[in-house]
Amino acid sequence: MLLSFKQARDYVYTHGALWERVLFGHLFEAAPLSHVHQCLACYKNPDGGWAHGIEHDLKTPDSHPLGLEFALWIFRTTGVYHNNLFNDAAEWVDRNRAPDGALLNPASVLDYPHAPWWSDNGGQTKPTSIVGNLMRMDLCTPTVAASTARWVQANLPLAAVRANEWLFMAYHAHDYFLHVEDFPQVEAYRAAALDNIVQLAEAAEEKRYYQWLLLANSPNSALAKAAPPALTKRILDGLAAMQGADGAWHDEHGLAHWSPWVTIVVLSGLRNYGVWDGDKAG
Repeated sequence: MLLSFKQARDYVYTHGALWERVLFGHLFEAAPLSHVHQCLACYKNPDGGWAHGIEHDLKTPDSHPLGLEFALWIFRTTGVYHNNLFNDAAEWVDRNRAPDGALLNPASVLDYPHAPWWSDNGGQTKPTSIVGNLMRMDLCTPTVAASTARWVQANLPLAAVRANEWLFMAYHAHDYFLHVEDFPQVEAYRAAALDNIVQLAEAAEEKRYYQWLLLANSPNSALAKAAPPALTKRILDGLAAMQGADGAWHDEHGLAHWSPWVTIVVLSGLRNYGVWDGDKAG
């Protein structure tokens, strides 16, 4: 396949945040994982929460749910080992949740630069992805698990999982139901979550193909195993041909600050599936 590793690397090293450059170096150039941990730890606050723009759309320095959610995403999506970065994350969630299990944001969340789509709701409040990923890491506490289960039963019924119309937003059901064990009808919820993603991916425009790799970055993922092989091949072949003239892969909205991350996700996914053989000559 025609893919320029050098152009992708140059794009990430030119435009990426430090953690993105270091992560790229670890995934593709044998740089030490300890350096990834060191860089990411700078986005973690003493209270156990995450902030400082690790999720590019909210820049507050105060710990907030979206910061933790995205930090967990980095490890979920790339498959790298998290070390002890999240050992106190469940305790932070426990201190920053409402009685109904929703997550609380600091008062400062909109005082600092932020994407306009966060203005109305003042930050992430859904606990599903965070708690599901903590369960995946075996780091969730019984109290947080119980409060989140109550929130899910009240706010994410089976019908809502099936009715989701946005491929990107399917991560909430995916991250939670694929990792929770003690939940009524959990197998039905898991099947519904995977079926919903497959249906949306079948109808997705090419500009959304990268979203598949956020949840199925390797053929060993539950989503990849559940998907028709023809769908997976179509997405991977499409992504392999979508590297831009600048060397990057871009998100569906063309937001430049997300392009280094999307490039890392796509390049690692293409390698994991064997579509790109890791050749760095190009």
